[in-house]
Amino acid sequence: MDIRKLQRAIVDGLEDVKAQHIVVFNTEALSPLFERVIVASGTSNRQTKALAASVRDAVKSKGFQVMSTEGEDAGEWVIVDCGAAVVHIMQPNIRDYYRLEELWGAKKVAVKTGPSQAAAKKPPAKKAPPNKTPAKKAPAKKAAAKTVAAKRPAGKATPAKTGAARRTAPRKAASA
Repeated sequence: MDIRKLQRAIVDGLEDVKAQHIVVFNTEALSPLFERVIVASGTSNRQTKALAASVRDAVKSKGFQVMSTEGEDAGEWVIVDCGAAVVHIMQPNIRDYYRLEELWGAKKVAVKTGPSQAAAKKPPAKKAPPNKTPAKKAPAKKAAAKTVAAKRPAGKATPAKTGAARRTAPRKAASA
């Protein structure tokens, strides 16, 4: 298992849902259980739950396994166990209280945040060369000349129809 690929998948999953203050610690020398501890913050219960779901999806899509997830019911502190890496997603007040960064105190791993490496390798789009002369404004359009409609002689007055025309059957003449 390549820990760097797993780490990148986790960080990408966190960035997809806009996690804040992502920190990755190398814990190989501190614990035989896992090689990385990743700590990130979410601003609300809903965001921490969404971050955990995003991490699970990103890890599984890269072919790695998610062992378990804890704390998703409350949403204040969610732990995602990815085997060689453990992800702690916390709200800022919980993170300040427990200070996991001090607890692990291990060597921080430099992680590029932003688009993944594959997306970062794309060449930048070419920009059109700037025009040296400013574009000319189109001349203002004049209003069309108004013409008066020719007067027609008044026709025969007909009563206006107010409703639908009713057709009735012809009546039979009464026999005498």
